[in-house]
Amino acid sequence: MTRPVALVTGARRGIGRASCVALAAAGYDVLGCDLGEDGFAETGAAVQEAGGRFAWHLRDVSDLDAVAAMVGWAWGHWGGVEVLVNNAGVGAMQRGDLLEVSPESWDRCLDINTRAPFFVSQHVARRMVADGAPQRGNRALVFISSANAAMASADRTEYSASKIAVSMVARCFAIRMAEEGVPVYDIRPGVIRTDMTAAVTAKYDKRIAEGLSPIRRWGEPEDVGRAIAALVTGAIPFSTGDAFHIDGGLHMHQL
Repeated sequence: MTRPVALVTGARRGIGRASCVALAAAGYDVLGCDLGEDGFAETGAAVQEAGGRFAWHLRDVSDLDAVAAMVGWAWGHWGGVEVLVNNAGVGAMQRGDLLEVSPESWDRCLDINTRAPFFVSQHVARRMVADGAPQRGNRALVFISSANAAMASADRTEYSASKIAVSMVARCFAIRMAEEGVPVYDIRPGVIRTDMTAAVTAKYDKRIAEGLSPIRRWGEPEDVGRAIAALVTGAIPFSTGDAFHIDGGLHMHQL
């Protein structure tokens, strides 16, 4: 088994599935985890069609005991993990007035979007730096933050806060892992066509047509997946800790 292995959280659909497929096409075998089974069959078929092996595991990344078990499973399944993609995430329970944000919605976003990727990455990184850790290909840690790491959305404050926080987590891991030869990337998707944005399709159709982003189209999960695969396979080797905007130019301020 000489192909490197990638572990992707939130792997059964959307950006997670697209990342799995792009990594398989780039030469990785893929391990996926998520909360539910639905969608894993489609992800597995797409990964195999792209040339990789696929296995999956049910885990809640907000449960720290489950995280330790998940990483143990992943490391043992094919003899190590070279790439981690922290993709699992949630939005606000309800968009609206920040004066009405509930502690439950705040804690949910911070637990899943910030705390979970920190501890998943910590468990993986500890194994990466241990003596005898495999290196069958390029290694990397990837954090999926959001355009909201730089752009405030007051109608989902808890989500925005969690994404700027995980962006800082990525930078801190980049400092620590540089001495180990493991680059770290912060991926900031913009308006991407996924289940999370399905409820606001009409709103963003209108705003995109009006010039919300210079590239006037929805982003697709495959746009993000291809960017991740390019980075982890060494397309930009003299970079770590950087934020890569996959958003059609949304992040640029315009007069």
